[in-house]
Amino acid sequence: MVTSVKREEFSFLVVDDFSTMRRIISGLLREIGFRKILEAENGRDALRQLELSVESGDAIHFVLSDVNMPEMNGFQLLEAIKAKPAEDPVRKIPVLLVTAEGRKDDIIRAAQGGACGYVVKPFNKETLADKIHLTLKHRGILVE
Repeated sequence: MVTSVKREEFSFLVVDDFSTMRRIISGLLREIGFRKILEAENGRDALRQLELSVESGDAIHFVLSDVNMPEMNGFQLLEAIKAKPAEDPVRKIPVLLVTAEGRKDDIIRAAQGGACGYVVKPFNKETLADKIHLTLKHRGILVE
């Protein structure tokens, strides 16, 4: 089944402990054409927002998370999302990990943990757009 979501209703959660990086990623998403962007400063806050989005019915469709953060890092957030019960919609949300370090072990860990991808900073709008669109295409999600 292909789920279609209007671009202006497609919601992202950008997770990074540096507000400047959250603003940069949010700006790139806006340049790509997405408007609904939420932010969290660590994995714990992100997980709380994801759970609240299910309760409120205001879905978050995609997570872009930094790897290195205090309290709960990107890998721990990914693990917490993928540990949700199969019927929990949070478990199905694609997670793209973003980091300044491109270590092979981390890339493998991200893939094995269920991340939809791994992007090394610095990156540009085209790289981000490609990763998002490939993920959406692979998952059968159309964004109009």
